[in-house]
Amino acid sequence: MPHGESTEGRPVEDALQSRSVLVERLGVTIDPELLTLALTHRSFAYENGGLPHNERLEFLGDSILGQAVTVRLYLDNPDLDEGALAKRRASLVSGVALAEIARRLGLGEFLRLGRGEELTGGRQKVSILADTVEAIIGAAYLSIGGEQATALVLRLVGPLMSDPARFGAALDPKTALQELADQRHASAPVYEVVGSGPDHAKVFRATVTSEGLPTGRGKGSSKKHAEMAAALDAWSRATSTSA
Repeated sequence: MPHGESTEGRPVEDALQSRSVLVERLGVTIDPELLTLALTHRSFAYENGGLPHNERLEFLGDSILGQAVTVRLYLDNPDLDEGALAKRRASLVSGVALAEIARRLGLGEFLRLGRGEELTGGRQKVSILADTVEAIIGAAYLSIGGEQATALVLRLVGPLMSDPARFGAALDPKTALQELADQRHASAPVYEVVGSGPDHAKVFRATVTSEGLPTGRGKGSSKKHAEMAAALDAWSRATSTSA
């Protein structure tokens, strides 16, 4: 590898500078090598001679995430029984929830992906985004310890935890939008989806309209994900307008 270049073909200084933006968004100091590892998907590792990848950190972060969310839910909801707490916890640590956190951080732009994943929209895939959030939590734990890593988890999950309605919509936005349309006596949501790009790397853009509700728009690596993004956009616009 030429001196002064990263394994991604960019100058080392550029790679470090871009990741410093992510560190700033996270609000914690993470060891640079651990952060790079957390951002390295196995597809990149395999295409570059079997480098280490983020799955061990993901395993660690999953445990820290679950514990932090469980304790906070238990302390903040004394009236909820075990079943209700378990259901809420499962939702908060779900792939959909973690992917929303990742998008809020703009995490996709920092991922180290193999060519195959790059060409098939890996930067927007729910599973990859969710796994990377867990890996970053694991990297934070090793860098700054359990107390600060827990604080990071609660800061990331906090917006969903404090807004159950938004969280429910994030889990199943199409159903949430349909229910909102019913409540407001609006027409049933209608989705239009257009795909662009080559077959192996299509990007889908969806628009959802309903008489009585704001228009929503979204994009994704599949029609389903694009429609979900559009539904969540419409739901968010409608509820923020009425707030």
